Amino acid sequence: MSSIKTPTPKGFRDIQPELAKKRRGVINQIVEILEEAGFAPIETPTVEFAKTLKGKYGEEERLIYEFKDRGGRDLALRYDLTVPLARYVATYNPPLPFRRYQIGQVFRGENPQRGRWREATQFDFDTVGSSDLEEDAEIISTAIKAIKTVGVQEPVMIINDRKNFEGLSKAVIIAIDKLDKIGQEGVIGELTNQGLTKEKAITILQSMRNKKPTEDLEKIFEILKDLGIASNEFQFAPTLARGLDYYTGTIFEIRTPSYGNLSLGGGGRYDNLIGVFAKKSIPAVGFSFGLDRLIDSL
Repeated sequence: MSSIKTPTPKGFRDIQPELAKKRRGVINQIVEILEEAGFAPIETPTVEFAKTLKGKYGEEERLIYEFKDRGGRDLALRYDLTVPLARYVATYNPPLPFRRYQIGQVFRGENPQRGRWREATQFDFDTVGSSDLEEDAEIISTAIKAIKTVGVQEPVMIINDRKNFEGLSKAVIIAIDKLDKIGQEGVIGELTNQGLTKEKAITILQSMRNKKPTEDLEKIFEILKDLGIASNEFQFAPTLARGLDYYTGTIFEIRTPSYGNLSLGGGGRYDNLIGVFAKKSIPAVGFSFGLDRLIDSL
């Protein structure tokens, strides 16, 4: 008798035992590294009030899954683990600096692609309550150490500073951030579609490519060397922008040559996000592994 197949919705999947065991093994290895570094686990709800999430993600906000409950309240499935962390800190006021890690499902209504699903597992770790650049370097070095431990070969953390984009509109920044995905002509096309002349678009793109590391980045690079991170394990990337609105300073993504230009994880400094909920300034910096892509790269 043939079995009846009941499909899952597009972008959602069942995880078979072999893959589930592999995922658990990778998680356990990273958890060990994070706990040795002083990060503690927390958990937050899968469902948040929609207003908690909205206004934090830029153009990606359209990918949030929103719905109403039986009481008519506007709710949403969490889009990432960072905004819920900001709400958590504002709610419980943990002693600072607060170092946490969290593993959880996030939901994005995007087109599935290699290593990307509409329901995905993120693995985040953050330091909240310190503006010291050593914390940026510690987050970066810990991410590199973790990804090497699980077996990723030749990882490279590409790093930039959102301050390098000062004076440019959000739309221009978003276009430049796509350079690795759509190429120079694609970026120029997007910029001209915004009303810029081709010459102006070329000038802006060339100007960004010629940017130098900011003073903050130079300090972080020196700290990374002191932490034992090899010079070929990180590099300055002047056109890296990352799309989320809440980043304020250092931004970074980790890649490996065997997986092309696709990011296995990323993060940065977000000194204003927690203040949206706490009504006071609380700096923070963190990193998020996309577990599905990380596993796929192995």
